[in-house]
Amino acid sequence: MVEAKSLCMNYGTTRALVDASFVATNNQVMGLLGPNGAGKTTCMKIITTQMVPTSGTAEVDGYDVLTNLIEVRRNVGYLPETAPLYNDMEVAEYLNFVGNGRGLANNQLKSRVDWVVDACKIKEVYRRPIGELSRGYRQRVGLAQALIHDPKVLILDEPTSGLDPLQIVGIRKLIKDLSATKTIIFSTHILQEVEAISDKIVIINEGRIIADGTPDELRFSAGEATSFTVELKADKDKIQNSFSDYGSSLEVRFVSGHDNFSKFVISGTDFNQTQMIISEKLKSEGWQVKQFSPVLPSLEKAFIRLTKEGRPHE
Repeated sequence: MVEAKSLCMNYGTTRALVDASFVATNNQVMGLLGPNGAGKTTCMKIITTQMVPTSGTAEVDGYDVLTNLIEVRRNVGYLPETAPLYNDMEVAEYLNFVGNGRGLANNQLKSRVDWVVDACKIKEVYRRPIGELSRGYRQRVGLAQALIHDPKVLILDEPTSGLDPLQIVGIRKLIKDLSATKTIIFSTHILQEVEAISDKIVIINEGRIIADGTPDELRFSAGEATSFTVELKADKDKIQNSFSDYGSSLEVRFVSGHDNFSKFVISGTDFNQTQMIISEKLKSEGWQVKQFSPVLPSLEKAFIRLTKEGRPHE
């Protein structure tokens, strides 16, 4: 649905984007994650045809952002970090104004306004001036204007910036609900945001795409030791002695004991090999197993490592 192709953007001698490429597929929530100043907003401005890249291009639903601007704009809804609102307008007046600008006819406009008011949960402020609204409601109104023309693609720049925890939860749920019928790309520098709602994460740093994959793929790509939580009905010393045959290839750490069960975290360097060793040991010893589950590496540690490794060497 969205494909960036070798995007480069220079501001004088500053290189904001360097050969940036990624793909977002139908009904996917893609998080564009990176530090402040990494190039996230520049990417979004190019995809939404607000900026022309120095080189490279992008496509939205098959339309090129350089040669089919009108078709791209018809298919894209955009919420910048600072929502484009008019404080002296009522919410109703503003949504009708945006809908008219999008070329919606009378019946179609009414239908779409009714839909976005319900979807974005702004009915109770529908007749209030935008300037009187809280930050959370202003963000919802901004999202409503991005959805008014029923776009196939939704581009959101830092959609939860400045919101309180309850407002953040509400926006996250709305994004997940919308992804049932739309492709959504959102930018953030907050790890918890991409973990909470992303199907795919693209990490950008200093204008370069340094990682691209699902949250689990990125965790494992960082090369962290693979761990499993194992809870068994057996004496902890017996369990530790049994795994001592594998020496330094496994780390066996006791966590807790309760009702004759002992819980351990067992770590190795290879997921499949560690899983196989533990499985074979459980089978040969005949221990009663209460829990045997993988402990995924930390996305935070993976992000830090990937960012450091992906930094260009001058």
